[in-house]
Amino acid sequence: MNIIGPDALVFGVENVKDCEQYLIDYGLDSVGDGRFEALDGTSIVVLPKDDASLPPALPTGNMLRKTIYGVADQNTLDAIAGELGTDREVKVLDDGSLVANDDLGFTLGFQITVRKAIDLPAETVNAPGAAPQRPVNVAAADPDAAPKPRSLSHVVYFVPDVAKGEAFYTQRLGFRCTDRFTNAGPFLRPAGTQDHHTLFMIQTPPFLQGCEHFTFHMGGPSEVMQAGTRFVEKGYESFWGPGRHIFGSNWFWYFNSPFGCHVEYDADMDIHDDEWTAREALSSEDTSQIFLFQHRDKWFPSGGPPPAKE
Repeated sequence: MNIIGPDALVFGVENVKDCEQYLIDYGLDSVGDGRFEALDGTSIVVLPKDDASLPPALPTGNMLRKTIYGVADQNTLDAIAGELGTDREVKVLDDGSLVANDDLGFTLGFQITVRKAIDLPAETVNAPGAAPQRPVNVAAADPDAAPKPRSLSHVVYFVPDVAKGEAFYTQRLGFRCTDRFTNAGPFLRPAGTQDHHTLFMIQTPPFLQGCEHFTFHMGGPSEVMQAGTRFVEKGYESFWGPGRHIFGSNWFWYFNSPFGCHVEYDADMDIHDDEWTAREALSSEDTSQIFLFQHRDKWFPSGGPPPAKE
């Protein structure tokens, strides 16, 4: 099935204004009707928790109410409807999109993707032994740059039965496992993308079920650092990072949020095809990141060591 990846995540929240301001400060654009878009049209949708259009909440009360996947074409929608319709209700909405639940109770949507093609340069690196990537006299560092999220990258679920969840996505929707944390869960990618993962599941007790974090791709590690620094300067609390993961290789920086989950910036994720052999490791500090920084206020070496962080 030619599922490309998440087009949108829909949240039902109490503090709508706080969530909307958070997404604007994160870098998404408000386009109306509670939708906040990245440059390619993928989005987060924020609605009041009692909005009649929302599907029922998970028993845990997690604010994520729907994960909407973009697919390549109508044939893929028809294939999904046929496959899932064998053992569960599949609703066809007025816009032609589908709604169904996965085997763990998460509400899924499927639509012909809204992703727009974007043509933007990636970050460039000049390194000895390689041809220059930036022309002579072109400076890379721009203090006034305003990096924008480019595309909705992935969502991470806390789940009570990771084996059941993996079986659903791989056997029913054609996802593949790219890597796995033995004591946590699998990284999964659908057939329509080569991104290392668009879904990661973590085994947890049932009372934690829901969204652990979501993230958007940035244009490179400097954009992660610059956007994250601006986010901190606006008063948002860093949770983990900046750093670089091992599985996926993506640079990361996670923040606390009013969505009841963490929100990440990421960049430079590995891509894989069906020839890739999944790796497996126990999740730990040593296997989850190759290195980790800790944000601090700016400092200049003008006569002593940097001040201790309070």
